[in-house]
Amino acid sequence: MNPEHETFAAGDNTVPQTVKALLGIRELILSGELPPGARISELAVVERIGVSRTPVRAALARLQEEGLLEPIASRGYAVRAFSEVEIRDAIEVRGTLEGLAARFAAERGVTAAETARLHECMDQIDAILASSDRTIDSFTQYVTANDRFHRLLIEVAHSDVLCRQIERAVSLPFASPSGFVMAQATLPAARDVLIIAQAQHCSVVEAIAQREGARAQALMQEHARIAHKNLQLALASQTAMDLVPGSNLIRRRIHASAQ
Repeated sequence: MNPEHETFAAGDNTVPQTVKALLGIRELILSGELPPGARISELAVVERIGVSRTPVRAALARLQEEGLLEPIASRGYAVRAFSEVEIRDAIEVRGTLEGLAARFAAERGVTAAETARLHECMDQIDAILASSDRTIDSFTQYVTANDRFHRLLIEVAHSDVLCRQIERAVSLPFASPSGFVMAQATLPAARDVLIIAQAQHCSVVEAIAQREGARAQALMQEHARIAHKNLQLALASQTAMDLVPGSNLIRRRIHASAQ
């Protein structure tokens, strides 16, 4: 669910309109204007967003691929809801692929310039965490830097095949590295979780530099499980969940009362 990563076929003269439709529909879903179960009317989208039917159809197909929409029997699409299990599975898939990226980077080697970019990004995260500022803005800065670290990791793996698969995995709802970070802005334990995540960043980069492929892979897979912790923290607080884009799409488990 990261619009900055959108890619489309070259030479397609409907690309700008498709992007407009894609972002417009996604925003309607994540804002809650189109709730889970809502049927998507192609004509209504055309009128609401101001694009023709062809790019709207392409956008709807793409959103089905991402998992935000599901086909319905009478043709067309409806907005999906997501269980906690589905979100955890998506996070696990992303972590497995990022672990492979870390292994490739370690085994194939990284250049001095690539290492410098990774360290520069980690220094930026250190500076954010060292600040006593715990505003929404500071968490937004962390999200930006954290996403950059994960993109750099994919780049230094030097695998176009793996890069494409990770982009697909990250587009799965709530699977991105920073999917639930914003929810922590209201939580006392937030800083501790982010500090642990940063320590794991450092360990992964060290393993890559030492050419320890298996270790780098294991560390990165473990790092992805921080997102599970973030999800757990978010689900414990409605105030926190309100800060997560699209949180209305999550089917929260109802725990039975103790007898």
